[in-house]
Amino acid sequence: MIAPSTGKPRGLSPRTLFTALLSPSSNHTPLLAQARRPWLRYLPYVLALAAISALLPSSINVLANDYGIDTGLAAALAVAQTAPLLLAPARPLPAWWMIGLTDVLTSAVVLTTATKTAPVFPWPATNLVGYLLLMLPLALREARRTLVAVWLATTAVSLVFSVLGAVRDWGGDNSLLAIALSGAVLVLGGALRERAEARRLLTEQEHISEAERERRTLLEERARIARELHDVVAHHMSVIAVQAASAPYRIGGVPEEAAEEFTAIAGTARESLAEMRRLLGVLRSEETAAEKAPQPGVEQLGQLVETVGRAGVPAELTVDPGLAQRVPQAVALSAYRIVQEALANVVRHAPGARTWVSLTADGPALLVTVVNAPPPERGESLEASAEGTGQGLVGMRERVRLVDGRLDTGPLPDGGFKVAAVLPLDPARETPA
Repeated sequence: MIAPSTGKPRGLSPRTLFTALLSPSSNHTPLLAQARRPWLRYLPYVLALAAISALLPSSINVLANDYGIDTGLAAALAVAQTAPLLLAPARPLPAWWMIGLTDVLTSAVVLTTATKTAPVFPWPATNLVGYLLLMLPLALREARRTLVAVWLATTAVSLVFSVLGAVRDWGGDNSLLAIALSGAVLVLGGALRERAEARRLLTEQEHISEAERERRTLLEERARIARELHDVVAHHMSVIAVQAASAPYRIGGVPEEAAEEFTAIAGTARESLAEMRRLLGVLRSEETAAEKAPQPGVEQLGQLVETVGRAGVPAELTVDPGLAQRVPQAVALSAYRIVQEALANVVRHAPGARTWVSLTADGPALLVTVVNAPPPERGESLEASAEGTGQGLVGMRERVRLVDGRLDTGPLPDGGFKVAAVLPLDPARETPA
């Protein structure tokens, strides 16, 4: 992975630039160290070894034969110019110091002690190639002000040797070429680094947006559940208030102390009901302020299945006889919403697929199952919903968690999809209407 820049330039004063040359990046992770494919992690070092293998003998040959430098000195200079390339993938700035100082020393030797045997330049060709190879990892790793300082240092040294080379009159001057090429490589590497940084930030923002979207969906679903349960709980609180207030009149011979207790119970129930309505006012938005219809339950599942059938999804409903009277209102509401969301997913992701809806009682639990076959025209199932936003599954899980149940969703081997919920039945806690 390309390492991001350590920051924006804070200024281009001489002191700042000199400090930048002495302060390498704190990130010493090698280039491509986080690549998914293992062979890519070793690629920078393989390329560095290949560059050393090609440049080392060429440098010795150029310095010894073309510039007339002693073979031992030429070999030492060539090793010092090429070996630091192995350090470039992880620590390019220290490698630049090593290679840069060696290049300066080589140019000084060439211009002062070498014997002219052919037209030569202040920058030997092999030195220039190795220096340009170093510029790329340097641009991918270091901060922008460091790159500016490196290029200015390269420009200053090149101009100095250009003047000295003109005094020696050795047939050519490639200083301007070195300045232009080094600047071009630094600009290219910096552009690649900034592009990688922009993609990284975009990916992070997408993850943050997805997390926020899921969190918002969860909060909206919880608010919706609270609004729907208001009718259920409010009904029971109203029954408690009415029964407590009328108990002294319906039951003969009630002691005075018991009558006072009934009156207190009725008052507490009315106060709780008022507090609940105030809380509902906070949760209810302007768009939902007009919701007055009764909350659906098991009895309305038949109508829901018929509606889905008109939308092109043939669905069959199976409900145990007498089950509607056994299911508490809160559980019935959760079961209805789970089936509703599951059928909506079938319509969206597997249109035309045959679907079976089943509600059965298994001891103290209600089993809600929605299974669909593969769509008739394409071989993909509702598994695509798991790859989407997942808003429906978030709502189902919240509904199940509300009543301490369990939810199981997933694709089937034949390409269909299954939604199965286990909702506890606890009629003892449900006040009869």
